[in-house]
Amino acid sequence: MNIAMIADEKKKELMVQFCIAYAGILAGHSICATATTSNLINEATGLHVQRLLSGTQGGADQIAARISCGEVDVMLYFRDPSTPSKLEREESIILRLCDVHNVPVATNIATAEVIIMALDRGDLDWRNYIK
Repeated sequence: MNIAMIADEKKKELMVQFCIAYAGILAGHSICATATTSNLINEATGLHVQRLLSGTQGGADQIAARISCGEVDVMLYFRDPSTPSKLEREESIILRLCDVHNVPVATNIATAEVIIMALDRGDLDWRNYIK
């Protein structure tokens, strides 16, 4: 499965901790993330994470394009609702595209854990059949 990741500034450490906790599951999948998030995850876990542009320089748009092309199976977007987002427009587009293309999306650690456990159990394997 192809997993895309974005984390708002105040949620980057939480994303790293999540990836450390679930590195065993994530290792079996292809991961892409915006620049800083990618670097932090790679350094902390050793997981290979394809590095995209930073979110504000087009990384969020790259992920949106991948969702549109059917190249993302799971979207983990750890948002910080207490701070205005620099990516508000892109955030809205990504969430809408996930809805349009039936991509499971987690915007917080609770839903991310549900999705990662479902991924591990094979509950999302149906995505392979529709491709």
